This record gives sequence, C-alpha cells and structure tokens, in this order.
Amino acid sequence: MTGEALRRDTMRRAMGKASDIRLIVSDVDGVWTDCRIIYVGDDREIKEFNVRDGLAVKLAQKAGVPVALITSRHSAALERRARELGIKELRQSAASKLDETEKLLQKLGLKFDQVLYAGDDLPDIAPMMRAGISAAPSDAAAEVLGVATWKLTAQGGRGAFRELVERLLRERGDWEPIVQELISGKPEAQSI
Repeated sequence: MTGEALRRDTMRRAMGKASDIRLIVSDVDGVWTDCRIIYVGDDREIKEFNVRDGLAVKLAQKAGVPVALITSRHSAALERRARELGIKELRQSAASKLDETEKLLQKLGLKFDQVLYAGDDLPDIAPMMRAGISAAPSDAAAEVLGVATWKLTAQGGRGAFRELVERLLRERGDWEPIVQELISGKPEAQSI
C-alpha cells in the first residue's frame, strides 16, 4: 500500500467501533514512561511507572480486553511491572514492532482491526496505521500524532495509558459498571 492509501485506510478505520477491540497493544517508553531511563551503574536501570496506568490495565482486563506490551528495549523493571499486572504478552527487544505485532496477533487468532495500538514514536507508526484504533500521548512525535485515531491529552508516563483505557471502556459501555463496582467497596481490580 502507498502512504496515501494507508492514510485513507487509517481514516476509514478511525470510525471503527470500540466494541470490536479485543486487545490493547502498547509501546512502553514514551507511553507508559516519560521516555527517561536512569542508569544506576553499568547493569541497572530505573523506570518510573504511573500507578493509574497500572489500574487501567486491571480495568481493561476486567472488561475482557487483555493488554500486550511491545518494546524495542529490554528491561528487568518492565518484566516486574508486567508480572505484577498480570500481563501475559510482553515482547521485548523487538526489532520491528509491526512484525512483532503480527506474530502476536497470529498467536492469539486476532486481526489488526481488533487491536487498539498505543505508540509515541516512529517505530510505532506501521502497526498504528493498521490497527482498528490507534492512540498517542500528547507529547508523541508529530508523525505519530498525524496517524493516531485518538490524540490523548495526557503525556507519556503521565496517565496516557489510563486515558486511552478509560475512553475505550466508556465507548464500549463498560466504564460505569466498573466504577459502580469500585464505589460499592468490593472491587476485584487489585494489585495495581
């Protein structure tokens, strides 16, 4: 497909329904974090995660929408966070996010139009342009914002993932029942 044909196809799918989404695939650095990496010595790094993004994972899972993470880096801190949140599909050291997303979808028996893909920089554009819905934090690269279905108001690492999950669940009609359950004082979304 040419660039213009991909853009038209992306715009057509922008009208895709939130109810069709069966999986959220997200980049990590720049979506879940503010893009900073702090090194401690030669072999350790520090990543800062937003606890509201963690709750968003649990809320998406509760609504029956699993979350997968695809990143070009490798991080023990990310492995720990994914484990804490019950994320089963963590793909690190991905040379091509498009190829890795295709492999994931094949494994899960899903199609691109059943995916909400969140990204913030150039390597995310190819899978974003094929996804049923795509989202980008407000501080994403201009080219990424240009193809994103949902341009978020939050910055990466500052609740962007929470914002996209809330929007998805609202559009699916899942938000209010989950909120009411939490208000009742008997929530099932634990371990954030």
